[in-house]
Amino acid sequence: FAEQGVQVKVISGDNPVTVSRISKEAGIESAESYVDASLLHTEDDFDIAAQKYNVFGRVTPDQKLKLVKALKKAGYTVGMTGDGVNDVLALREADCSIAMASGSDAAARAAQMVLLDSDFSHMKEIIGEGRRVVNNLTRSATLFLYKNIFSLLLAIFSIVSIMTYPLKPSQITLVSMFNIGLPGFLLALENNEKKQKARFLSVTLKRSVPAALTSFFSIAALVVFGQVFSISASDIGVASCFLLALVGFMILWKICSPTNRFRRLVFIICVAGFALGAYFFAPLFSISYVSGPCLMLAAVFAIAQEAVMRWLTFAVDRIWK
Repeated sequence: FAEQGVQVKVISGDNPVTVSRISKEAGIESAESYVDASLLHTEDDFDIAAQKYNVFGRVTPDQKLKLVKALKKAGYTVGMTGDGVNDVLALREADCSIAMASGSDAAARAAQMVLLDSDFSHMKEIIGEGRRVVNNLTRSATLFLYKNIFSLLLAIFSIVSIMTYPLKPSQITLVSMFNIGLPGFLLALENNEKKQKARFLSVTLKRSVPAALTSFFSIAALVVFGQVFSISASDIGVASCFLLALVGFMILWKICSPTNRFRRLVFIICVAGFALGAYFFAPLFSISYVSGPCLMLAAVFAIAQEAVMRWLTFAVDRIWK
């Protein structure tokens, strides 16, 4: 728990001196500093004590509830464990409640999770597995939201401007396979117990919105310039496919950071898979050689994408704190 940045607080109805000594033997941080809950009366008392102490003695069921509320009020995500009827109120109030199978039926029914072997040491695995799921979902959701937001914006642009949607379904399939599907699956296999410091939706939107806007602006501009320079729709579609994939790989690299051997391997596999798919299965994914003017136009927008995405990311981070 110390390595994961999780604070452990012992809340008991027993004598505070006894609770303190047992907590100290168990390795609870600052266990020698304890408080007698019978001396806490006002809401402010509970707010201060919840932040200051890790060991509480002579706590009534109602006071357990007040301590959980005080911790939530201070901005903590609160997990509560218990095995008795006197823990039910606090278990219901906690963000995550864990009961012991050897305890009362009331506690088991009130809890969100029950440790069947009543072994508290499994909490480490529970925390780690929960963070792994959240972190992997965050990375996968970022990739999915990037493509979906971009597709929505480009569809609206095509309807309003009465221009043909540049990308074919087969081209989007190729991009989705190696920008979303394969990396999302492979990265989900990694053990990732990093603590999240922000909310799920906030993290995913802050990562995906700049990338989606970058792809939208570059491809929308490519479509407009393509019509001005009389470039064929098929050439614009192929160039748009590669521009979309380029930003997809940029955001994939970003969510793989800080990189390790596994994440670098995933990135290389996805880039190589996209390149090989576009080369060997070109007819299947509607990939063809493009004209010289289209190639030069796409190269200009590809170079500009890096700067646009960097500045949009900076702007979103400043605005959305």
